[in-house]
Amino acid sequence: MTTYVALGSSFAAGPGVEPIIDPGCGRSGANYAHLVAERLGYDLVDVSSGGATVADVLSRPQALLAGGTVPPQIEAVPADADLVTVTVGGNDVEYLLTLLRCSYRVDPAGAPAQAGAFFGTPIDAAAVEAALAGLPAELSGLVSAVRDRAPGARVVLVDYLTVVPDQATAAFPMSEEHRLLCAGIGRRLAAAVAAAAERAGAELVAASAASVDHAVGSAEPWVTGWEFGDLLAGGVAPYHPNAAGMRAVADLLIARLA
Repeated sequence: MTTYVALGSSFAAGPGVEPIIDPGCGRSGANYAHLVAERLGYDLVDVSSGGATVADVLSRPQALLAGGTVPPQIEAVPADADLVTVTVGGNDVEYLLTLLRCSYRVDPAGAPAQAGAFFGTPIDAAAVEAALAGLPAELSGLVSAVRDRAPGARVVLVDYLTVVPDQATAAFPMSEEHRLLCAGIGRRLAAAVAAAAERAGAELVAASAASVDHAVGSAEPWVTGWEFGDLLAGGVAPYHPNAAGMRAVADLLIARLA
């Protein structure tokens, strides 16, 4: 049986997509990895976790919002792994945090009361710029580390679904200046993942390109809007894949594996 290991952050884990099988990590039993494994009959090891950075996947235990830690995700990759997918990097460049900071400025009442401690902080454009510049090298290093552990594995980088709509919408409260800023970060994040795949010789599933017409506020969105569930219990997170988005990414990955 094909052994499949899924690594990554919340865009792999699937917070708020029922059924939630690990609330601490925001991990869904209907995320793209589970859907692919079910349809193709793969033996899945899914250690994706909301909030993960490249370092959390590669080398350090990840501290969870609910308390406790999980080991570096790469430790779950066995030597005989056949397939490893990776969706990570967004937290390294503060993509989601920037989105949330920008929307919070327009609609603080739409967020939980305690969110101000995180979302009310300033946007650090210089830090985001530096992180984006370094991300291709970090991701290609991660691919190399996966191959060191599982030399025969097929490694696929799956990038982030498009979040930012082409124009303002009530589901995406944000100034026009900040909408353009966030759209630019999203484009550069996609470019960084693509550059890493090319540099490392990994395969790429460009979910960002496939989802341009399915951003927040579209007729058929693949991501959530400015909405909050109980995040510590695996509830809905704003600006994250919804069930339709996870099905779409699974379809893209299956097509790539064919």
